[in-house]
Amino acid sequence: MQFTAQQIGILLNGNVDGNPDVTVNELAKIEEAGTGSLSFLANPKYESFLYQTNASIVIVGEDFVPSSEVNATLVRVKDPYSAFSILLEKYNTIKLNKVGIEQPSFVHPSARIGKDAYIGAFAYIGAGAIVGDNCKIYPQTYIGDNAEVGDDCTFFPGVKIYHDCKIGSRVVIHAGSVIGSDGFGFAPQADGSYNKISQIGNVIIEDDVEIGANSSIDRATMGSTIIRQGVKLDNLIQIAHNAEIGKNTVIAAQTGVSGSSKIGEQCIIGGQVGIVGHISVAKGSQIQAQSGVNRSIEEEGKKWAGTPFSSYTNQMRAQVIFNRLPDLERKLEQLEKALKDKL
Repeated sequence: MQFTAQQIGILLNGNVDGNPDVTVNELAKIEEAGTGSLSFLANPKYESFLYQTNASIVIVGEDFVPSSEVNATLVRVKDPYSAFSILLEKYNTIKLNKVGIEQPSFVHPSARIGKDAYIGAFAYIGAGAIVGDNCKIYPQTYIGDNAEVGDDCTFFPGVKIYHDCKIGSRVVIHAGSVIGSDGFGFAPQADGSYNKISQIGNVIIEDDVEIGANSSIDRATMGSTIIRQGVKLDNLIQIAHNAEIGKNTVIAAQTGVSGSSKIGEQCIIGGQVGIVGHISVAKGSQIQAQSGVNRSIEEEGKKWAGTPFSSYTNQMRAQVIFNRLPDLERKLEQLEKALKDKL
């Protein structure tokens, strides 16, 4: 892949300052870039690298004024960071653009595969399954019987989609994630043992969702576990049976959402958060990392922290007091000593 500064300028609606015919064939950080590399400058603290870089082209802000000589050709845009993200997406799309069915793989005769799809080696597509147009199904991926996958999806190696699950369009699932495994349902018996409760529901993932590596979303006992449109899940996340994650909510790594809990739209949930079952979290809630949510959150747009959780402000005050405890202990000991001396 090779592009000129002029082509990049047209793509990003920017202006070229320098040689419009200079070419690049890779993307790189400005401090590491070599000849033939394209980089960007968005944070002023990295400006010094601009005067040292070997990059052939650097994307900068439209109002940027260099303080020293710059050897690279500059492409001036309104927002360098957003512009570079567009290039990263284009680069990734081109790099991952595969089509066809590799062998050995298994596609059941009753399965339907859309046009321009890619099915990698050792993939398995079950009976009655549907895979939409332009999907990229990487090697060792499993798509179970009667599962449905929309258009323009990417499933990286080792993804497992159990039977009857429904995936929307433009969904990305990273390596090792499991969609539709059994929910954690067991009935305690009089003798202390547990009988398994069959999990006969499914998982529904709506459009434009991205799920990180080695995450697990359990199928519902009955009905559906639902991941709404635009949700972004990090690596190593557990979503339990019959839970629902609201539209455009983002959740960081190692968080667990227990069964039948409902997370509202546009929530931001930090890493290692634990959310108990059968509660609801209001729209726009922000939950700090390592918090324990043990009851419903009913106020929208609030910040929360701690275990058990409380308002973010209260937790910060509590932290200040906690850090002062050693000093308070010393003062208390001094007061006790002073009282004893007087007695």
